[in-house]
Amino acid sequence: MNQPTGIIGAMDEEIALLLERMEDSGSAVKAGITYYTGRLLGKPVVVCKSGVGKVNAAVTTQILLDTFGVNRVLFTGVAGALHPELEIGDIVISESCMQHDMDVTPLGYPKGVIPYQETSVFKADPPLTALAEEACRALNCRYVTGLVLSGDQFIASGEAVLQLREELGGACAEMEGAAVGQVCFMNGVPFVIIRSMSDKADGSAHLNYRDFTETAARNSCAILEYMLQAL
Repeated sequence: MNQPTGIIGAMDEEIALLLERMEDSGSAVKAGITYYTGRLLGKPVVVCKSGVGKVNAAVTTQILLDTFGVNRVLFTGVAGALHPELEIGDIVISESCMQHDMDVTPLGYPKGVIPYQETSVFKADPPLTALAEEACRALNCRYVTGLVLSGDQFIASGEAVLQLREELGGACAEMEGAAVGQVCFMNGVPFVIIRSMSDKADGSAHLNYRDFTETAARNSCAILEYMLQAL
């Protein structure tokens, strides 16, 4: 049997549509996280909700690799836009990701750099990135590729957006992707992060976040299904 593809969402809304479409499904609970195994469009998958934040995302990803033997990881969800051309509903596909709240600047390290590590910028798998781009074009989704910034903070001010964009060059800000990327890098497993913009990270999230989460989830589901058909 082919190795399964691991699919992670941070929230229930982000995996609900996928679970509805799965066949031959079963489930197992590890570290309080429910992993759903089965087939999606005839392809073996393991789908799970990580929960919010980098620790949850890292634990979820390592279990996917160790217990379920996935050979690639696709992370889907919503994010706040940093790129000036992005609008709500647009997609960011990771070229790479890093932690924006890793800050050891008092010791002389640039912001975002993890001391004593080979790299602090985790590069997404180019073929998976290219396939996600192909999916967006086929589905007429507006998208950009770029750097996904992750931190255990909900970015909600224009000042913070400007800082993350100018200092680090981020396309979007969220709370899990770099943890997924780091675990995949450490294990030599390909990954890609696909984020739908639910807000512009400018303090207006309370006005549109819930309204657009459902739309973003539909977009993400369609992109993932396109990718699975091609894998």
